[in-house]
Amino acid sequence: MAGAAMGLDLVSFSHLMAARSDRTNPPTGSAAQSVILVWLWGGPAHTDLFDPKPSAPTQFRGPFDPIATRIPGVRFTELLPRLAERNDKFALIRSLHSFHNDHGVAGTIGLTGSITGALGLGGAVNNGTSRPALGSLVSKAAKASALPGYLVVGGRLQQGKKVIAGESAAHLGPNHDPFRLEYRGGNSVEIPTLAVEGTMIHGRLANRDGLRQKLDGINRAADRIAPGLDAHRSRALALLTSPDSRKAFDLASEPEPLRREYGLTRFGQSCLLARRLVQAGVPFVQVNWSDHVEAEEDAGDGGWDLHYRNFQILQDRLAPNFDQGMAALLDDLGRTGLLESTVVVAMGEFGRSPKINDKAGRDHWEHCYGAFIAGGGIKPGFVLGSSDATGGHPRDQACTPGDLGATVLSALGVQIEQAAGMGFQIPGQPLSFLL
Repeated sequence: MAGAAMGLDLVSFSHLMAARSDRTNPPTGSAAQSVILVWLWGGPAHTDLFDPKPSAPTQFRGPFDPIATRIPGVRFTELLPRLAERNDKFALIRSLHSFHNDHGVAGTIGLTGSITGALGLGGAVNNGTSRPALGSLVSKAAKASALPGYLVVGGRLQQGKKVIAGESAAHLGPNHDPFRLEYRGGNSVEIPTLAVEGTMIHGRLANRDGLRQKLDGINRAADRIAPGLDAHRSRALALLTSPDSRKAFDLASEPEPLRREYGLTRFGQSCLLARRLVQAGVPFVQVNWSDHVEAEEDAGDGGWDLHYRNFQILQDRLAPNFDQGMAALLDDLGRTGLLESTVVVAMGEFGRSPKINDKAGRDHWEHCYGAFIAGGGIKPGFVLGSSDATGGHPRDQACTPGDLGATVLSALGVQIEQAAGMGFQIPGQPLSFLL
């Protein structure tokens, strides 16, 4: 918390990590070409999912039973049976920690590796300008193509009515800002960027016939509309009218059994869309679980900010959707041969408090939480770090979101010297145990 008050970057805290010297010279070989970041906005309860504490006192442990996984001695809770059967395909980090418990601030730390420029409910935590998001760094490092380098499936992350600072490209410029798609149910994908003054081009791609008719109209209007577009929306229009590019948005072309394997939920279909996008050549795809942190009754998949009814909402909705969608994504990437070249990360901005509150919920907890990371040369089945008896603090190998971001960049072959030459700073120290 002191680091947050002083406005220090997470890289300044890298001395907190155990065995730091083992991580300063990561391997230079790289198989990874793309990244899928599954952003679990709101902060999942790590002790109720993949770091259970069955021996903790009642006020800490929760009602869910631990189950065995593919890795001897590693247990998840009963809410994640599919991922428990597949944890030999991904690495698990159980010792992440951050430096703030405000969603907007912690979210900016999680996405950029730095607290600089973060905005919380109380306003800015310092006077700096936010650092580029990890997606923007990957976009900058990737080879230029007709496809966006940084694509987000989902709306802008916010708490209340405040949009967080951490999703932008910052000084890297608008070409590396996130390009957004939104899954709207069924086969429908919307491109919100295509909102032009006096004209709305939704880009809602619902079926092949409707898509063809809509694109015919867009193509006829393109010459008239283009002069009024800024560069970002011009790129969006070019993307939508490109026959090769728009194939990536066509969920209707996927077999129905595969659609159902992912789950016919916003999250499941967004994960399927992410696989299609990396297959089409997008370097960085971020799947936002939801726009808002709250898990309201009418909010679809909802967010993970479970201050109340944590166990009911996890059991009934959030955990089954996550378990199904993530397991299907790993299986599908494996079947298509994309897992070798795609780094997959699943994480939120922080965890939940070890102690259960009086509303059957868990509160914000930045001191210890976890993440999954798979593919792209990451060691499968590896467990990095552990937490204490209640899941409250890292017991060993403590690491930060900045270090996780540095690990992703290292898996893509981006080293510190290269990053400096491209005008950005790698946010932490790579976790070479995972590479």
